[in-house]
Amino acid sequence: MNGLSIFAGNSNPLLAERISEYLAKPLGRLKVNRFSDGETQVEIHENVRKREIYVIQSTCHPVNDNLVELLLLIDAFRRSSASRITAVIPYFGYSRQDKKVSPRVPISAKLVADLLDVAGVDRVITMDLHAGQIQGFFNVPVDNLYSAPIIIDDIRTRFSENLVVVSPDAGGVERARAYAKRLNAGLAIVDKRRSAPNQAKAMAIIGDVQDKIAIIIDDMADTAGTLTEAAGVIRKEGAREVHAYCTHPVLSGPAIDRINNSSLNSLVVTDTIPLSEEAKKCDKIKILSIAKLVGEAIMRSYRGDSVNSLFV
Repeated sequence: MNGLSIFAGNSNPLLAERISEYLAKPLGRLKVNRFSDGETQVEIHENVRKREIYVIQSTCHPVNDNLVELLLLIDAFRRSSASRITAVIPYFGYSRQDKKVSPRVPISAKLVADLLDVAGVDRVITMDLHAGQIQGFFNVPVDNLYSAPIIIDDIRTRFSENLVVVSPDAGGVERARAYAKRLNAGLAIVDKRRSAPNQAKAMAIIGDVQDKIAIIIDDMADTAGTLTEAAGVIRKEGAREVHAYCTHPVLSGPAIDRINNSSLNSLVVTDTIPLSEEAKKCDKIKILSIAKLVGEAIMRSYRGDSVNSLFV
């Protein structure tokens, strides 16, 4: 892999280091400066001419700063004559705004995809998009990785029988069904009503959770309202334990307080987003690393091998 170079923005340095270690490739040298008014400036401190570049940057909090930093890095590599630029975006911000939910609102996920296209990206590697059709917003190839293999291995290690996989809302049923099939477990669905963004009220359970170990599967946990409401209803319906697995630990606002005071026995997340100091102190939260999976996807992309075969 002599023609490959890996760089990382400031959004998730620990994950970038883990990916670098897996690939046995040191991270490239760059510098990100801030002007006094907050304007971002980036500098690449090594020659990248004719090299294949992979730049790792989650567009997590602060979302807009990290997004602009990624755009500027892509532009810098393009103007430095890199042969191909791949944006590795473990968490793709704005992915929840993938359609018009009411009149006179933007489709923000499409706009972000257009910005990346215009900046000069040649390929995108991301993980567990909020909606798979976001791949169609891009005019370049997109590899949407899945955390399922990592999560399923952890579930099999921790729990042996009497499992039921629960979708916290109707939109996650397909995902939950796929997990239930691979785990040979039952399936249940939480009937949820959402009155406003980040405000959810769980209403009822469709399926049998009585005396079972319930595993809630979701793509992200933001304010944790959906998870904690679902956990409460599941426990009331007679579940013995309630555990949750989420790929992206956004965990904003009152999330940690809700998790601490909820019926959840544990919340397992991946390191697509770095945890806040408050979240690190929460005893219920456990982290699984996606570094090996992302590193393998980078290696296969560079060699021209199949990435999809990682999930077959």
